[in-house]
Amino acid sequence: PRVCVVGSGPAGFYTAQHILKHHGGALVDIYEKLPVPFGLVRFGVAPDHPEVKNVTNTFTQTARSGRCGFYGNVTVGRDVTVPELQQAYHAVVLSYGAEDNRVLGIPGENLPGVYSARAFVGWYNGLPENQDLKPDLSCETALILGHGNVALDIARILLSPLQLLRKTDITDSSLAALACSKVKYVWLVGRRGPLQVAFTIKELREMINLPGARAVLDPADFTGLESAVKDASRPRKRLTELMIKTALEKPVKMQAAAARAAAPREWGLKFQRSPQEVLPSADGRRARGVRMAVTRLEGSGDSAKAIPTGDVEELECGLVLSSIGYRSLPLDPAVPFDSQRGVIPNSSGRVEGVPGLYCSGWVKRGPTGVIITTMNDSFDTAQSLLEDLQGGVLDISPSREGFGLVESLLHSRGVRPVSFSDWEKIDAAEVARGKAAGKPREKIVDPAEMLRIIGH
Repeated sequence: PRVCVVGSGPAGFYTAQHILKHHGGALVDIYEKLPVPFGLVRFGVAPDHPEVKNVTNTFTQTARSGRCGFYGNVTVGRDVTVPELQQAYHAVVLSYGAEDNRVLGIPGENLPGVYSARAFVGWYNGLPENQDLKPDLSCETALILGHGNVALDIARILLSPLQLLRKTDITDSSLAALACSKVKYVWLVGRRGPLQVAFTIKELREMINLPGARAVLDPADFTGLESAVKDASRPRKRLTELMIKTALEKPVKMQAAAARAAAPREWGLKFQRSPQEVLPSADGRRARGVRMAVTRLEGSGDSAKAIPTGDVEELECGLVLSSIGYRSLPLDPAVPFDSQRGVIPNSSGRVEGVPGLYCSGWVKRGPTGVIITTMNDSFDTAQSLLEDLQGGVLDISPSREGFGLVESLLHSRGVRPVSFSDWEKIDAAEVARGKAAGKPREKIVDPAEMLRIIGH
């Protein structure tokens, strides 16, 4: 059987890995719109979390398998359609993730000084489409809307000492911008309370221990939570206990002034605040703050809803980062898409109403969870596909040409795919540039330059 996977992030690679491992004859081709693989492992994981990027070693083994092909620089839906892929392969798996962000839907969100977390993370991680972002870091206070790990990543990058970032694979241009940054205070704002935050304890602990930065948590926000958290899951309990401990900690034997001198930068969590409007500066040219509705919670635990109380509050800031979630987009008119939920309607990864078409990762279940969540989810989809092969649901009697057919289509459209060995040349160039600067790599951010390196 010839199988094609669209997208080379964790979902795509884990799907391919499972199929190759559990079917000795399957041939899998992975298509990727960029000339470089690995999706959010390369462009989403924070530069100071190199250990999380180690999964690329496993993905590289998969790509080097004799039964796996990698074709970068190919945009499915534009260079080749999904029905064309279905003509060339026995099964097609869509694993292309979430390439957009949810919008706030409030006045002023398009003012200069307001950025989506997705674009900001893409900017410091070298995602080609975000290289012209040039965020204005000339203000003292930044406001991040959202209480997830991405929000904490951004806060950490904004407040990290430069000598820590210099040793990472953060891009040269964003490092230069951060070196001139005036940002000293970062507030992370969420609509709900401490029991509903979506970040994990590892990320919170890292933020609390960040050199040169102090956590400012209001003890009043945590009143009565010790008893409320008794019935919560262990991770939730430990996370809440860490927040309470941090909120109640007083600087020991150190005057507040001395504490400030030791840690000139500050960050904090604000709860039960829902953004209503980004306020423009007097000349209307940029953001100067955010008006927020004060909320109260109805219900408890993860299902608690934030209801506006009628009170409002304004917070002055020159930088607003909206970290309220990523969003998948439809890829091809031939593929059903639930635009309400931002997913492809499916059952265990089988796309509804289209036999032979599957999906895995964020486009299957929504943009939540970490790499391990995506791994399990992709294995499930791959398992559905293998069961369909075994049960004869997928007819593999007609031979399919696979990449042979796609290649002639791409050739006729002037599209030149990038192979995995081409990527390894780009990789080597990045590592060599990084070595010269004492970094693990210096990412190439311009696709045209990537293609020049491999002589395209």
